[in-house]
Amino acid sequence: MKVTKEKIENSQAFLTIEMEPAEVEASMEKAYERVVKKANVPGFRKGKAPRPVLERHIGKDRLFENALDRLIPDAYEKALKEQEIDPFAQPQIDVTQTEPLIFKAVVPLKPSVKLGDYKNIIIEQEAAREVTDAQVDAVIDDMRHRNANWESIELRSSDYGDLLIIDLEGKIGDKPFSEQKDVPYQLKRGNPVPVPGFADQLNGTKKGETKEFTLPIPADYPEPDLVGKDAVFKVKVKDVSQEILPKLDDKFATSVDVKYKTLDELRQAIVKDLSQSIEQSTTRKFEDKVLGIVVALSEIEFPPVLVEAEVNRIINQRFPRGREEMEAYLKRINKTPEAFHEGLHTFAANQVRQSLVLGKITEEEKIEVSDAEIDTEIENTVKTIDDLQQEEARSILNTPQKRETIKNTMLTRNTLQRLAEVAKINMAAAPEKEPASVPEKEPAAAPEKQRKTGHRKDNEEEKKEEEKKP
Repeated sequence: MKVTKEKIENSQAFLTIEMEPAEVEASMEKAYERVVKKANVPGFRKGKAPRPVLERHIGKDRLFENALDRLIPDAYEKALKEQEIDPFAQPQIDVTQTEPLIFKAVVPLKPSVKLGDYKNIIIEQEAAREVTDAQVDAVIDDMRHRNANWESIELRSSDYGDLLIIDLEGKIGDKPFSEQKDVPYQLKRGNPVPVPGFADQLNGTKKGETKEFTLPIPADYPEPDLVGKDAVFKVKVKDVSQEILPKLDDKFATSVDVKYKTLDELRQAIVKDLSQSIEQSTTRKFEDKVLGIVVALSEIEFPPVLVEAEVNRIINQRFPRGREEMEAYLKRINKTPEAFHEGLHTFAANQVRQSLVLGKITEEEKIEVSDAEIDTEIENTVKTIDDLQQEEARSILNTPQKRETIKNTMLTRNTLQRLAEVAKINMAAAPEKEPASVPEKEPAAAPEKQRKTGHRKDNEEEKKEEEKKP
């Protein structure tokens, strides 16, 4: 066997391995011994057919493939030892020639991270915004709508905000477009469902009325074949209801939660919740900013296998029901799987960089999470769950796999907090210095194809679009 290490590039070792004919023949003989024991060759008992006969019976190529199944992994392992290579993940192997047998292996190597001077970064944190009366009013208004009653009306015509019960028939040419019965449909100004203008056409209708109208399919409709065509609708209004909002008083506050005795107590609780939400958002933005600068200051190399893994993780998380769910989504947004995948690639590469830098800082700062801390985290999580489900949740969260996930999440959180503390302390100690910004340098090129990494943020590259049917 002859092994050539062509190069090391992009945290990958590129090997060319050429097998000696004698090695291939020995592997073929072993493959024959394995296969002949199971093969039913006419005129011979199992295990007794000569090799030439077996090769004619099953095909020499099939025997050769069986030989390669053992030969290539063994040769690859020997090549790693010879070249003193410690692989980080499974290789990509391609057979480039069969006589003599030559195959190439692209071996992912362990990522490397050289941190910049993160201990001296100076970043100013923006102050959290104050909660406004308008924000509180908006929350209360939403509560009133969620606790509203609906009252059927007989005399007046429908208006925006009313709730209709309709039977819908829609056609484009001779083909059905939408057919539904007893559909609740709230009249909202500018509602694009099922197509723009539908709500406007029903505004002013009365209970028992049937209305027919035609609307064009817009250019941004998720089914391109229908764009520009006219949809003919026939709608029967079976009921019209108006919204009856609860009176804004102490009784309303108690109906939201019995712990609130007055409307003022409810408002104070809303202010507290909004303040905490704004504070958390401000903190996350600051931590993201600090991490972005630390990543930009660092020198990071990793094999391409990592980004592809992160892309796959994002897709699996985004579409838990599998390929069919993704295909339906891509059809709605009129995007090919290739374009969607490519759009995620840059995002995933950045996730990999962040994960590797955070891992290195966790190691440098000797940040640890104890079993007791994990126990506390689990109990805090369980407390947010309904009492009847707490024991089941506790049991699930205490499995080794879940505990490891919780540990990694806590390590990430604690490391981000440490970075934020460093930046704040430096800012307070040297206010006359200019706060840091992301260095102006060319970002590292995203590896072309990758496979596995941790993560911190959920993917926001693609968002669900509202179904354009009532």
